[in-house]
Amino acid sequence: MSKRYGLVIDLERCIGCHTCTIACKVENGIEEGSWMEVRTIGGAGMDTAGGEFPDLTMYYEPKPCMHCDEPPCIDACSPGALYKRDDGIVLVDTDKCDGCQMCLSVCPYGVLHFDAAKNVIGKCTFCAGRIDQGLDPFCVICCQGEAMFFGDLADPESEVSRLAASRDAYVLLPGAETGPAVRYPPPMNPRGLP
Repeated sequence: MSKRYGLVIDLERCIGCHTCTIACKVENGIEEGSWMEVRTIGGAGMDTAGGEFPDLTMYYEPKPCMHCDEPPCIDACSPGALYKRDDGIVLVDTDKCDGCQMCLSVCPYGVLHFDAAKNVIGKCTFCAGRIDQGLDPFCVICCQGEAMFFGDLADPESEVSRLAASRDAYVLLPGAETGPAVRYPPPMNPRGLP
C-alpha cells in the first residue's frame, strides 16, 4: 500500500500566531509572502460570519497547498512543471516553469503563488526534502499551539487518520472534488468574542 501524505490542522488548538507562515518562509527562503496563509474565521468584519452580535465566535484557519488527489493545477500546466509524487505531494519543477500562471486561475484554494522576480510558481511542498529525510514539515515542528499533525492518510492507524476520523474532520471546498490531503477537525468551542 502506497503512502498518501497529508496534514491535519486542529482548529481547536490553532492560536493564530502565524509561526507556521514564518517557518515556511525560513525553510523555503521566501522573501515575499508565505506559502502558508492563516485566515481569521468569524468575528466582526472577518472572512465569514461568526454568529450575530453579541454571540460572535472566531477561530483561525491555516491554509497551505491542499496536495489534491486530482490537482487541477497539473492539468493546467502546459510546460509540465507541476507534478505529483507517488506519495501524493504536489511539487513544481522550477526549471520547467515558464511563468505562464495558468495554474493560478484553476486552483480553487488560491494557494499557488507567483514569484515575479524569479518568474516561477511557488507553493507549499509539505517540505518534501525534510520528509525524504524522515522529518516532519517545518510548520508542524514550529507550531506553537501543537495544532498541526503530519502523516500517512492511507494508513487508518496513523495519528493523522485517527485524529481526522475521531473529530469528523472536513476538507475545504468539498464541491471542487479535488480530494485535498489537508483535513480540519472543527473547533469544538470557538473562541467567544465580547
